Amino acid sequence: MTSERVTDLRTAGDGAVVDPAPRCFGDGDPLYSAYHDDEWGVPVHGEQALLERIALEGFQSGLSWITVLRKRPAFREVFEGFEPERVAAFGPDDVERLLGDARIIRNRMKIEATVDNARAVVALHDSGRTLDELFWSFAPEPAERVRRATFADLPAWTAESKAMSKALKKEGFRFIGPTTAYAAMQACGLVDDHLATCPVVLRRAADAGRPADAGAAG
Repeated sequence: MTSERVTDLRTAGDGAVVDPAPRCFGDGDPLYSAYHDDEWGVPVHGEQALLERIALEGFQSGLSWITVLRKRPAFREVFEGFEPERVAAFGPDDVERLLGDARIIRNRMKIEATVDNARAVVALHDSGRTLDELFWSFAPEPAERVRRATFADLPAWTAESKAMSKALKKEGFRFIGPTTAYAAMQACGLVDDHLATCPVVLRRAADAGRPADAGAAG
């Protein structure tokens, strides 16, 4: 589904077209709206993709997500596509190099945490496991739930994100508290927190021929 398709042209009682329903976030910025429509809440699998999402959620801490999105191409370049083995091999000189790169968020703790997280992924591989299976083991049981009406109704963290944070930290991951873990769960589709009036939800409901207020809200 492309962002151009996600527009809810509603009609009033007299048949007049009214304004499109607002997105959960991202209206007014093409990059942000495309992320909302095409990526947020869509299932993500694979070691590189999940390491990237975890890293970027950590870098976002204290900043706006659009700031991270604008810098994502540079992050992918300097962290070598978030390929775990390559990032795990970064040393002190690489950290200093990244600290001098104005295209990314230059925070020593977050950069070093990303390197440590890559090493944790490699350690999982060495033990015969994957980040994908560990990460997705915390997906809530599928259930039909009423979607939230506002972002204020969404939780900052859940029992699953708290358990995920604890498990990842045990494996050597850093900068992944319960709140960051829940944001990663939202971004990677373990939960679908699009709001009830979101045009993404309305479009999916119309395509499926079912009410828009049903769905796994996490």
